[in-house]
Amino acid sequence: MLKNVISRKAVIYPLLMLAAMWLGYLLQMAGFFENCFGAIIPLLPEGLLGVITSPLLHGNLDHIIGNSIPIAILMFLLYQFYPLVANKVFVIGWLATGLLLWLLPPVDILTGEYMYTCTIGASGVVYVLAFFLFFSGVFRWNVKLLTISLLVVLYYGSLVWGMFPEELFYNLQAPSKVSWQAHLAGAIVGSIIAFAFKNVGEKKKKYIWEFPNYYSERDDKLWQQYKENHPEDFSELPYKKKDDIWDHLDELRKK
Repeated sequence: MLKNVISRKAVIYPLLMLAAMWLGYLLQMAGFFENCFGAIIPLLPEGLLGVITSPLLHGNLDHIIGNSIPIAILMFLLYQFYPLVANKVFVIGWLATGLLLWLLPPVDILTGEYMYTCTIGASGVVYVLAFFLFFSGVFRWNVKLLTISLLVVLYYGSLVWGMFPEELFYNLQAPSKVSWQAHLAGAIVGSIIAFAFKNVGEKKKKYIWEFPNYYSERDDKLWQQYKENHPEDFSELPYKKKDDIWDHLDELRKK
């Protein structure tokens, strides 16, 4: 039964991403990625490699575990509910977020001084997925997809605070190691992609009787039949009673 409900891609692709992330982490532990190699280093040519590799690298065990869970959940939702655009969203989001982060000047938000930074981790991709899923439901105004938007807000609504420097909220003794720039880049890219693809894939369902100039001979006969059998309902009635009549006709139409 689940085969007909859950997409295979919604299971396989998140598992492949997790496998790639953990392989990258193991290679780091083995010494294959050192001294910012594979990280995004803003505005420096050697940092461009990180556009591709940085989401697969993490600073420590807590870092990769913290990114693995939302990656698995959000990728599942992406491939389950947006199968027609999922690959494009994921690839474009990954690369565009990395490029935008590379272009953002690495300056201290409080002092304005230049900082040499090496950014790794999949949190930028997490923000792409979260903001795409939220705004896609809003832009499409589809009940099912809006439900996904609400779930994202419910469980990941606090992500919005990650787009701002921690220095604005806490009196830190040293610069924060959390890249708010990566989060901001992911949020911007995810929102733009959601708008760009809002007309692709599943749309709001519109029933035939919602179209202008709709006419149904069957409905008309039901209406005439009801008027003949219930003449008392067509005297001056309260508004609520008239609503009950229309509800009754809707039930007859569905039979």
